[in-house]
Amino acid sequence: QVQLVESGGGSVQAGGSLRLSCAASGSPFSRYCMGWFRQAPGKERVGVSVIDSDGSTRYADSVKGRFTISRDNAKNTLYLQINSLKPEDTAMYHCAAGLGPGCYLYSWAYKYWGQGTQVTVSS
Repeated sequence: QVQLVESGGGSVQAGGSLRLSCAASGSPFSRYCMGWFRQAPGKERVGVSVIDSDGSTRYADSVKGRFTISRDNAKNTLYLQINSLKPEDTAMYHCAAGLGPGCYLYSWAYKYWGQGTQVTVSS
């Protein structure tokens, strides 16, 4: 079992940057496919970026070139660097952990979820 706690969200102006963190505890972190998902009010939760145990990554088209996912297995921590923020990036951002098979941008593939951290971008 894995417990996940996100941090780093906030209110920023368009064009700004944030670095989200997700601290994991419980089962060995390095085994898991880890992902960032976001959910805006009234909308479904969607995948933003994922990183597999081997370090391979995937990004949603809407965030490519602006978001960077990374993980530090020694610190049991997942990160999401968000640059060039847009108002449409406003959402609750959740991290998630799964054991596959595969590492995808689909929420059904993940068993463990954090409570989320809010990102609000003003124009």
